Amino acid sequence: MNTGKIFNYTLALVMLLSAGSCNLDEVPVDTATNEAVFGSESGLELYTNSFYDLLPNTDVGVFQDDDNSDLVARNGVDNYLAPGALSPITSTGWSLSNWTDLRNINYFIENAEKSTVSAKAHYLGLARFFRALFYFEKVKRFGDVPWIDKTIEVTDMEKLNAPRDNRFDVMDKVLADLDYAIANITLTSDQSCTRITKNVARAYKTRICLFEASFRKYHTNYNKQATAAAWYEEVVKEADEIKGFSLHQGAAPDKGYRELFIAKSAFADETILSVALSSNLQVYSSANRRFISPTYGNRPSLTRRFVNTYLNIDGTPFTSNAGYATTPFVEEVKNRDLRLKQTIRLGDYRRTENGLPVVAPPNFNQTYTGYQPIKWCYDERFPFDDESRNDNAHIIMRWAEVLLNKAEALAELNRMTAADWAATIGALRKRAGITGATLTTLPTVADPYMIGFFANKFTNPVLLEVLRERGVELIFEGLRPDDLRRWKLGDLFEDAPMNGMYVPALGEYDLNGDGINDVYFYQGAKPPSTTPGIAFVDVSPSTAVGRIQLSNGTSGEVMWNPGRREWLDAKYLYPIPQAVRDRNPNLGQNPDWQ
Repeated sequence: MNTGKIFNYTLALVMLLSAGSCNLDEVPVDTATNEAVFGSESGLELYTNSFYDLLPNTDVGVFQDDDNSDLVARNGVDNYLAPGALSPITSTGWSLSNWTDLRNINYFIENAEKSTVSAKAHYLGLARFFRALFYFEKVKRFGDVPWIDKTIEVTDMEKLNAPRDNRFDVMDKVLADLDYAIANITLTSDQSCTRITKNVARAYKTRICLFEASFRKYHTNYNKQATAAAWYEEVVKEADEIKGFSLHQGAAPDKGYRELFIAKSAFADETILSVALSSNLQVYSSANRRFISPTYGNRPSLTRRFVNTYLNIDGTPFTSNAGYATTPFVEEVKNRDLRLKQTIRLGDYRRTENGLPVVAPPNFNQTYTGYQPIKWCYDERFPFDDESRNDNAHIIMRWAEVLLNKAEALAELNRMTAADWAATIGALRKRAGITGATLTTLPTVADPYMIGFFANKFTNPVLLEVLRERGVELIFEGLRPDDLRRWKLGDLFEDAPMNGMYVPALGEYDLNGDGINDVYFYQGAKPPSTTPGIAFVDVSPSTAVGRIQLSNGTSGEVMWNPGRREWLDAKYLYPIPQAVRDRNPNLGQNPDWQ
C-alpha cells in the first residue's frame, strides 16, 4: 500500500512545519516540531512520505495521457493542440503552488543533512529522487528553468528575480540527484510495489536518460548531438543493474499481459512501481468511466494506422498480408499478436452486468474507430462504467518498459546483439504469443510501413522494430506524447489520421463473429433494423466537427473528425506564463512565443 498516496494524514506533521508558509520563498520557522521530525528516523520517514504526492494522479491516471498522441482518436481536441488555445496567457505549470513541492523537498534536504540520525542518507536519497522527478517534469515542459537547491529567503531578491538556468545544466543536476538516490536508498525491493526503492530509482533513470538522449540527438537546433551517446549509455548501464524482475506470464498467453492492468494488487514479478488503490479507503481511479462512458471521458479509441503495427502471430508484419488495407475488422484481428485481444474488444470478449456474462463487441455508441480499449478496464459494467470506482492498481513503472528503454538505447548506439534482442524485444514478443525468427533474429530489412509510420524519420530496421514494440507494449501507459516530443515528431500530433476499421459498404456488420450484427453504417434517413441493441452510425457526407465519415464516401475506413488539430514547433516547450514574466521579466520567453 502506498502510504504517500493513501495515508495523507501523515502530512499533518509536515503542515505543522510549514504553517502559514505557502510560497516558494517562505521558510518555515524552526520549532520543537522541527526537532521531532529531523531528530528521529520515524520523523524523517514521515516527512518523505509526503513526497509521494508527486507521483501521477490516480483519478486521471497515466492511462489518459496517450489520448493526446498519434495513436488514439479521442473526443474533441485538447488545448495543447487546438488552434490558438495555448499561449502565454493560458499556459500553466509555473505558479507558486507549482513550486511548493520543490520547496518542501529542499527544506527537508537542508535539515536532514544536519540531522544526527544514522539512517539519514536513505531519506536524503528519497528526497533527491523526488527532486529529480520534479525537475525532469519542469524541464520537459518549459526547457530552461531556475535550478533551486535550497529554501529561498524572502529577502533574497537576487535569487527570486534570477533568470532561468540552461536546461542541459539542469539535466546534469537531475542525473546527479538520481545517482545519489541510487547510491543511498537502502530499500532494494518492495513486494507491495508502492515504495521508492533502489530499483525504482534505477528504472526511472532509464526513462529520464532515454528522454534526454533522444532530445539531444533529434533536437539539432541545440547542437548537443555529440552528447547524446553518453545518455544512451547511462540507460543501458542502469537497466543492467536492475535485478529481480521478469515479464509476468499469467494463466495463459492471451491473459498475462492484461492481468497486470486489472489486478487489485500489483504483480511484483513485473511491476516496479505502482499506486495501490482501495475500495475500503475510498481511493479510486476513473479508468472505466474515462475509457467507456460516452459522456465522462475522452472515449479514446485506437486508430487503424496504429493497429496495423501489431504483428501477425507468426511474427510477420500484418501489413505484408495481401489486401490488408481492405480487410474487415472481424478478419483483421485474427491470428495477431495476443496483446491486441488484451488491449481492445474483439472476438470472444465478454463483460458482465450484475454478475451475468454478456457478449461485448466494439460499441459504436462508445468508440469512434471500432478499436475499443479494455486494457485498464474491469469487465463488470456496474458500478465502474458509471462511477469512478476502479480500485485496480495504478501501474507507473514496470519491467517491460525498462527492457524497451534498454533496447532503444542499444539500437541508437548501433550495438544491439542477437542476445540483447532475444532478452528484450524477443522476450516481449514471446510473452505475447508471437512465434518465428523474430524472437531471436535481428531484423535486417526495414518494414516500409514502419518507415512511413514514423514519417521517414527512422530507417534503421532494428530501431524501427524496437519502436513498433514500444508502441504496442506501452499503449495507454502515458509515455507516447513524450516519445513524440523527444524524437522531434511533433507533426504527428496533427497529421496522424484518426482512422478506424474498414467498412466494405453501407449496411449492418457483425464485429465479433457471433452471427449477430452489431453496427449499422448508413447515410440519409435512419434505416429500420430488427437487431436489438445495434448501434447506428450516420456517415452522411459532412465536414462538421464530431462526425464519422467513410474514407471513400459509402465505403472505406471509418474517419473521425474531432476538430482541427494544430502543431507548431513552438509547442515542444510550453510558453512561460505571462503573469509570471510580469513578476520576473528576467525569465524571458521560450522560442516563437511572444
